[in-house]
Amino acid sequence: MAGHSKWANIKHRKGAQDAKRAKVFTRLIREITVAARQGGGDMESNPRLRSAVLTARGANMPNDTITKAVKRGTGELGGAVIEEVNYEGYGPGGVAILVECQTDNKNRTTAEVRHVFTKFNGNLGANGCVSYLFERKGMIVLDGENCDLDAAMEAAIDAGAEDVEADGGLISVTTALEDLHAVETALDAAGLPVTSTELVQVPSTTIAVEGSDAMTLMRLITGMDDLDDVAQVSANFEIDDDLMAEIEEKL
Repeated sequence: MAGHSKWANIKHRKGAQDAKRAKVFTRLIREITVAARQGGGDMESNPRLRSAVLTARGANMPNDTITKAVKRGTGELGGAVIEEVNYEGYGPGGVAILVECQTDNKNRTTAEVRHVFTKFNGNLGANGCVSYLFERKGMIVLDGENCDLDAAMEAAIDAGAEDVEADGGLISVTTALEDLHAVETALDAAGLPVTSTELVQVPSTTIAVEGSDAMTLMRLITGMDDLDDVAQVSANFEIDDDLMAEIEEKL
């Protein structure tokens, strides 16, 4: 089944390196806090919080840290107010880019995001200029090296998944937002190795990017993803596999 999830897989491969850095915990804590503030502290009724907590557990975050983040979000504990801010713009080749941030200082975050767009031949746009091209979906990632693709596909589709794709040693399962928990539960019940679950922005259309634009685009996305306040970067692009392999070696 064909892919919207190529960038998701690139991100997860990069995430294996990011996990070595302390800031991955900071991002997860912010996501848990924002999710709890927006949807309440009950994981069963708050799919965004459930996704964030499961991802945090997968990153070996201590339960006490998770609990404090939830309580900070529900107001049971004090602390800095984390605001969710989205930025939209265009990268090389006319690629639409959606940058989701969580910050305690909007002015700082705006300046940093604008700088990355400008540095890599992109443009920060107005709110709404590209968000209509994306739809929020559930994304479950399995360890493809320890998981049979056919078994994963059968279990996922039977549970209501929309798409299953294997790439780079990973298997990614895309679901409708409301089906994320049911599909994840089915995969777990089938004994399949779920490595992470999260909410992602899936593009309705993609743009093929080639040559130097492809390298600059990936430098822009990587630079944006490296910002401390950035929670997720989404873009509607396609890059040839051979060219992507060359780019990944240089990043």
